[in-house]
Amino acid sequence: MPKAPTSHSDTVIEFYDTHPINEDEILQKIQAQGKSVEQLTQIDLAEFDQDHYGGTAFLDVLADAAGITEHHHVLDVCSGMGGPARWIAHWRSCRVTGLDFTLSRVESARRLTQLVKLDALVKFAHGDATDMPFDAEQFDILLAQESWLHIADKSKLVAECMRVLKPGGTLAFTDIVANVKLDPQTEQRLADGMHTANIATADEYVRLVTALGGTVVSQDDISAQWRVVLQDRLQMFRSLRDTTVAKFGVDRFTEYDNAYSHYVDCFVSNNLGGVRLVAKKPLD
Repeated sequence: MPKAPTSHSDTVIEFYDTHPINEDEILQKIQAQGKSVEQLTQIDLAEFDQDHYGGTAFLDVLADAAGITEHHHVLDVCSGMGGPARWIAHWRSCRVTGLDFTLSRVESARRLTQLVKLDALVKFAHGDATDMPFDAEQFDILLAQESWLHIADKSKLVAECMRVLKPGGTLAFTDIVANVKLDPQTEQRLADGMHTANIATADEYVRLVTALGGTVVSQDDISAQWRVVLQDRLQMFRSLRDTTVAKFGVDRFTEYDNAYSHYVDCFVSNNLGGVRLVAKKPLD
């Protein structure tokens, strides 16, 4: 029998090991379109591999805000199956390194990247975002999307992001934030269902960045946009019922559906929202 999760980290890994969007599901969708897996392009994958809010349109906004060009080495923190890393490398011809804590996602990211022949530009590392396996000052730009809600120690996380950036480098991320003080029952239900940990406010992220000498270039409230995206996303997950049940069982589908429904309700009620924040590391 599988080992029961014993820590928050274990539960996050299990959450993504049994996520409705996964490598098998993506390839099944591709094959259902009559396309050959051996002849895939990143354009083919992009309809299915962008496991973040708003797809490539929102990713392009973030990449533009970060100023990514072909000359940059980008780090995607909590990179999942690598959809954003591949998209950026494909369109901007830059090097991208992805970092993720869930080994199954890293392995899927590598295989999908090899399929679309982007592995010369895009690499993936398995590791902890609060203790990154990189030397200091390695990356020109650091991106992250909607993943830091799982990380309890936001101070250590932001410090690691700033550490691995080159002087003058750019930190650009979107994340889930608390728009109000969450009541204990809501916090616990989010922790149990979505494996959240110490959800920050937008102002807390600003304080963490500026305390390390960073300068906030822009801070955008994207809560209203995400409310629409997340309601659509819930219906998308429900459309994956058959493949989710076939791979993980009906109990996992029901568990995920209940958790995600509550999560979306938190956005609709404005308890949760989204922020897009771009900051610069000091030159010295």
